[in-house]
Amino acid sequence: MVVLDTDHVSLLEWVTSAERDRLVGRLEQLPEDEIVTSIVTYEEQTRGWLAKVARARTLAEQVKAYEKLSNHLETYRNLTVVDFEEQAAIQFEALRRARVRIGTMDLKIAAIAIVRNATLLSRNLADFHKVPQLKVEDWTR
Repeated sequence: MVVLDTDHVSLLEWVTSAERDRLVGRLEQLPEDEIVTSIVTYEEQTRGWLAKVARARTLAEQVKAYEKLSNHLETYRNLTVVDFEEQAAIQFEALRRARVRIGTMDLKIAAIAIVRNATLLSRNLADFHKVPQLKVEDWTR
């Protein structure tokens, strides 16, 4: 199983690039049920899109913001989203007690991947390599 980090989901949503093409090429080699993302990634992205809608001042800006929010929703209709369950919460607390120095949301995503024995896909290797037991790869390279 692979867990898509926020940056990898963002690539799938919006970016047309060589990085996206490499990611899609690798993902196409996996069964669909082996590709997931986390509820934490959903939260991060949704907060961002809702903030963009709230900042839109003109009707044209609002239309564009809602279009992007709708595209975001469509992305998540096509992805399996795994929860931040009790075992992930316990792992998250263990990582915090071990003083792993990365952002809280990233630490939650890492905990989810660890308890599911999954590989996390992210371009943020510098931070995620600080997490013991976490398998992390960047499939955009």
